[in-house]
Order: sequence, then structure tokens, then C-alpha cells
Amino acid sequence: MERLHKVIANSGYCSRRKAEELISLGKVFVNDKKITDLGTKVNPNDVIEIEGKILEKEDREYILLYKPRGVISAASDDKKRKTVVDLINTNKRLYPVGRLDYDTTGILLLTNDGELTNLLLHPRNNINKVYVVKINGLLTSDKKKKLETGVIIDGAKTARSKIKIKKYDKKTDTSIVYLTIHEGKNHQVKKMFNAVGLEVLKLKREKLAFLDLTGLKIGEYRHLTIKEVKTLYSLGAK
Repeated sequence: MERLHKVIANSGYCSRRKAEELISLGKVFVNDKKITDLGTKVNPNDVIEIEGKILEKEDREYILLYKPRGVISAASDDKKRKTVVDLINTNKRLYPVGRLDYDTTGILLLTNDGELTNLLLHPRNNINKVYVVKINGLLTSDKKKKLETGVIIDGAKTARSKIKIKKYDKKTDTSIVYLTIHEGKNHQVKKMFNAVGLEVLKLKREKLAFLDLTGLKIGEYRHLTIKEVKTLYSLGAK
């Protein structure tokens, strides 16, 4: 027996959070009975119906995308803007693991594996993300220390981070820095630098855990290897 929302997410229909929402809204039926209790458990023989469609299991698919600027990190968009899923040639229902801002480029995973998605997004697993950040001005040692020890954004202090200053351009008064964090709060990188009086001019995520963009041009993608998937799963077993 497994919890219903987990079964839905693992089937590839949607994320676990979205599955919980659909259950709460009364859009999920098990053996023709409407389910609204998030604690409901089901067995493999139960017939699950969501929004009028019988749930069918899909083969797992794992995509590493070099996200371009001007694309929404979502499976769909009510404003009809291009989404990251539109860039993938597949007949499976993929969704992004976390988000990158509309104007942010870089590494983004897409999958229909709800269990792996939950593992990678759960704060306790401390999955590192490395960003290349272009900012206005000079990142002083004082501001660098504040960012590394944690700053207040949205009423909460950020976890410790690592920063490496790559270069400072006196002519344009801009800096390029590498930032490593394991949190994934909304607009976190931009808000962190704003907290010390600096503006993010350009943002790219270069690494997610051990994965990087080697061999990919912007807008391109590749499938993860079985070894890479197993290694990602192992990150949540520590």
C-alpha cells in the first residue's frame, strides 16, 4: 500500500504537490469513489481516475536541459508563453524539477519521476546548486561574508553558502561571481544580493549536484544515464 498522492506523482501525471491539490479539490477517484483525504493509501490493483482520465503508468524519463532565457520553467502556462516542456521532443508528461526564473539560463532537470523530484527538492538533502552571477559593483569582503553566513530574505535567514569571485571589471563596474547554495527559495539568488545592496544583472545555473552542462549548447538537452539517475537517488540516502 502506498499513499495516493505519491502513486500519482510516481506515475508521471504531475508533481506530488499538484497531486495533493487535485485530491483536496475532489478531482481524484479510486475505484469510482471520490477521495479528498491526503492520507489515503492504495494498492497496485486499484483503479485511479484523475480529472476524468484513468491513471496509467509511464516509463520513466530524465532530461537535462540547458534552459535558455525567455522560457517558463513549467509544464504549461496560462498566458501561452513558451515553457521548458515545449523544448523537449517527447510524448511523456514531463515537469521541471524546481524552477529557474524567466530570464535565468542554465541547467534544469525535467522528469516524470515524482519520487526523484521530491528527493531533489527536499531541503534536508542539501543538493548543491552552482550559479554564475553577474552583479553591478564590487563584492567587498564584508558583503561576501554576509552572503556566505546568511542574509535575511522574506523574513528568514538563508543557509550558509560559498562564494568565489571570478573577476571585477572597473570599466563597467560589474563583477562575476560563483555562488553555491543548496536552498531553492523563490528568486533566492537575486534577493540575496539585493540584501547586501547589489543587483543581479545576469544569472546562470552551471551545476546541479554533480551534473553540469558539458556538451550542451543553450536550448539543447540530453537524457540522463542510468548511472546518473542512480547517483541522484543516492544523494537522498545519506
